[in-house]
Amino acid sequence: MGRAAEMIGATPGFLRVLGEARLITPLRSEGGHRRYSRYQLRIARRARELVDQGTPVEAACRIIILEDQLEEALRINTELRNAGPRQPSDGGT
Repeated sequence: MGRAAEMIGATPGFLRVLGEARLITPLRSEGGHRRYSRYQLRIARRARELVDQGTPVEAACRIIILEDQLEEALRINTELRNAGPRQPSDGGT
């Protein structure tokens, strides 16, 4: 956890707060150590940026969730647009 916190410029306590807020849920090693994915570290770094700008942690978590949902919606929209127009079915006739 200390190394992960160092990588994003935060404290281990900050990562714990993000875990308590359920923004990120690290895996645990057999020894009980928290293991963060690159995606989770990216999310934690974004949260730290927002908090550093004066956003409360709870609001930062909500913003990040909404940003993630928007990114996914835009991705799906692009995929659907690239799929082209659908051909109408002939209704089996």
